[in-house]
Amino acid sequence: MKKYNVQDIRGGEVLAKPLMTSSYRVILSENAVLRKEYIERLKELGFQEIYIKEENADRRDAQEIRYVRQDVETSFRKKVKAILESHVDLDNDDLRELNQVAEDIIYSILEEEDVIESVIAIKERSADIYEHAVNCCVLAVILSARMKLDHDTIHSIGVGCLLHDIGLRYITQDFQDVKIEKMPEEWQIEYKKHPVSGYCKVKDQGWLSQLSKDIILYHHECEDGSGYSFHRKKMPQEIAIVNVCDSFDELISGIGCRRMRVYKAVEYLKCFQNIKFNDKIVNEFL
Repeated sequence: MKKYNVQDIRGGEVLAKPLMTSSYRVILSENAVLRKEYIERLKELGFQEIYIKEENADRRDAQEIRYVRQDVETSFRKKVKAILESHVDLDNDDLRELNQVAEDIIYSILEEEDVIESVIAIKERSADIYEHAVNCCVLAVILSARMKLDHDTIHSIGVGCLLHDIGLRYITQDFQDVKIEKMPEEWQIEYKKHPVSGYCKVKDQGWLSQLSKDIILYHHECEDGSGYSFHRKKMPQEIAIVNVCDSFDELISGIGCRRMRVYKAVEYLKCFQNIKFNDKIVNEFL
């Protein structure tokens, strides 16, 4: 896809990315054909740049956008799934392969020239825990880099994200596109144990940093103590970063909740900003 100045759009081009207002409401969807009346309205609304499908773009004028492609994300997901599913008891040091996966994700992101705007396509989707783990990792790495955390910390955050929902592998009930509150009570109790059960599986892994372990244990805690499993308040910044990224991707993929549209997930973060979620981190994330 190519990034174009709205002033240079002539009509007939095809959008490569949806156009959203400042409140994240979609006004033109991906693949929409730009009519001339649309272009005038976009100018009135203050849009300056939009993304056009490459076959519609003028190669002389457009700026090429680099991003983590779908095949790369799929490759990461397959690696994470293969590693985790082949270590049922999680007592094998081969799990340390996740160190390299996390480093590959970090490298693929930090090498991009326009990382904040174009690393991944954010869209609501169905997802398993492996795709969710990779997407949470990507978002958390971007956010951590934006907040200028050091590389070792970003690496620990990345590994922690890849493992944060490992406890869900031991739950038999369906938790996809289902609100926790709508589950039978015994299922709710079991579901809310997954941070502790995941932590217990990795707590003796010497290669895993304490920060990564703490991310697994505390990723569902909230600033106001309303989370689980310990109802802790005011989590360290690194865990709060994962909490925001995990919550957002859960909402748009339906992990332990009803799946939401992207703008609704954004509204949810804004609604609970400085209540459940760290105010500064939500601002940086948005």
